[in-house]
Amino acid sequence: MTKDLAAFAAENGVKYFMISFTDLFGGQRAKLVPAQAIADMQEDGAGFAGFATYLDMTPAHPDMLAVPDPSSVIQLPWKPEVAWVAANPMMEGQDVAQAPRNVLRRLIAEAADEGLHVKTGIEAEYFLLTPDGSALSDEYDTAAKPCYEQQAVMRRYDVVREICDYMLDLGWGPYQNDHEDANGQFEMNWEFDDALVTADRHSFFKFMTKSVAEAHGFRATFMPKPVEGLTGNGCHAHISVWDAPGADAKTNIFATDTASGSATAELGLSDRGAHFLGGIMKHASAMAAITNPTVNSYKRINAPRTTSGATWAPNTVTWTGNNRTHMVRVPGPGRFELRLPDGAVNPYLLQAVIIAAGLSGIRSKADPGKRHDIDMYAEGHKVRGAPKLPLNMLDALRTYHRDKDLRGMMGEEFSTAFLKLKRQEWDSYASHFSQWEKDNTLDI
Repeated sequence: MTKDLAAFAAENGVKYFMISFTDLFGGQRAKLVPAQAIADMQEDGAGFAGFATYLDMTPAHPDMLAVPDPSSVIQLPWKPEVAWVAANPMMEGQDVAQAPRNVLRRLIAEAADEGLHVKTGIEAEYFLLTPDGSALSDEYDTAAKPCYEQQAVMRRYDVVREICDYMLDLGWGPYQNDHEDANGQFEMNWEFDDALVTADRHSFFKFMTKSVAEAHGFRATFMPKPVEGLTGNGCHAHISVWDAPGADAKTNIFATDTASGSATAELGLSDRGAHFLGGIMKHASAMAAITNPTVNSYKRINAPRTTSGATWAPNTVTWTGNNRTHMVRVPGPGRFELRLPDGAVNPYLLQAVIIAAGLSGIRSKADPGKRHDIDMYAEGHKVRGAPKLPLNMLDALRTYHRDKDLRGMMGEEFSTAFLKLKRQEWDSYASHFSQWEKDNTLDI
């Protein structure tokens, strides 16, 4: 049954709604709508000029209408008179095909037609910095191996506790919070759910974390590599596929008897789970354009050893059992962890590209290839034939463009728009003159 947003406002004391959509670069765009006007907005949507955001549109395009999805509504725990609601962009009565949430919704429907319902959980990492972003917020957070450091996490207890309390109130099922592997870095985990629910929560989590940090006089960043020499912000995704969505799910289609003998079955992953994984492996280098979408992303993937001793980021397309040095880890029966995405990933496109690659793998019965159980940091040079991940954003975009299957699964309109705007972003970066160039080539 569709939730009536006007009734929701009356029942919960909501005065304003943030009708929010996410553009191609992951930017969250919103209009603040009085509750008195929400009934019409729920029906017709809030008008936006798409050209003013990171969508491939011109000033001549008609209004883009962001139609709120009432099932996604979240009352802001820190400002309960306001409610956030994710919206689906439309234009002239049709879904805007390049809009990330619409890309994900289409792929979810496509998978459902084949009896596949993807559920995911994500591990969102972030740094707490000073307001201008120039330094860590905690001058005493200096340990060489700061991961799980209890003094450091307790010095930022007020921020972490407030965010976790809000997730508890929202019913997300948060189950752990910790100081991560870099100084000033934190991770907060909540329960897995249907891909669209996870995407909406991921989007809101970033908004909430930044808002809470600002209220405490800090700046939260999900930038992949915000501090040179330290571990970057990952956004690992845990993936399983079920027979039905939501609470109706009874059977994990990825789970199997570990005694059947294949390399994946030994780890509790079914044939279809193996084929889904095969799709991820096949398309990984092209997926990087989506999962690692910024220039800075490749300073995490291809980073030298960090001060803690490990980057915790893959640079080669390999998979394994319960071993965190590979791109994909199968930690237990019926699921696997994709360790490729970083903090800059668009929450909706992350879920979309996982489904797209996985569906491609299932349809083609893709083989995930050889399983490697070595320490990739120490012995990665021994692996032969495994593709390397892109060295930079331009390589990733070129690889995505060449992968016609993945590009088609994500949708040609989306892919054309994404590649066009991302190439413009690369051109802007390439035309920038840096201090490094002067330091190293001024006297040549």
